[in-house]
Amino acid sequence: MKPIFPACRTWSACLATALATTAAWPQDSEAPQAPQPPARLVPSEDGALVIDQRSKVAWARCVEGTQWNGKTCAGLPLLFDRAEAMAAASARAKTDGVAWRLPRANELRHLVNKRAIPPGVDAALFPAAPGTWHWSSTTKIRTNSINAYNYGSAMRGSTGGTTSHMSVRQAWAVDMGSGEASDVDKTSRLPARLIRPWP
Repeated sequence: MKPIFPACRTWSACLATALATTAAWPQDSEAPQAPQPPARLVPSEDGALVIDQRSKVAWARCVEGTQWNGKTCAGLPLLFDRAEAMAAASARAKTDGVAWRLPRANELRHLVNKRAIPPGVDAALFPAAPGTWHWSSTTKIRTNSINAYNYGSAMRGSTGGTTSHMSVRQAWAVDMGSGEASDVDKTSRLPARLIRPWP
């Protein structure tokens, strides 16, 4: 059998030549890296907002009741029923002179990284974020965008046609620990994270 490298006279010489050749090849860490796409979510210059560069909106970095202190969100999150959450958004919009509002369910769901272990929002962008249900402004969900079926809704619908009555008392919230959206009673006490146009 002829050696792989013609200059080799023995297999051991060929092996030494092959090892020397592969050692000279660039390693994976030395290979040029493809440029990374710009991050979709980035903090604002003052750190109080998180800018979604694709959707052109700005998120309050802290939930209502807490404030950005330059390092984290300090204070205790306020818990609102649905009407109070809507009123808090309107009051902040009036005070700040910008169109703060409750986010839609799909907007909130975009903040949850489902590939993370465990899933949740990015703690560097949204420090001290409650990983619980948050209010959305959504009152109706298109079933092709979110699985609107849940066991509670099915049970209400099977109890003699109370679905329409119950729907008046329901609004949509998003679990910031999983990204799941579901209808909840409007009297539930949940945190609220506001959103506004950007710039």
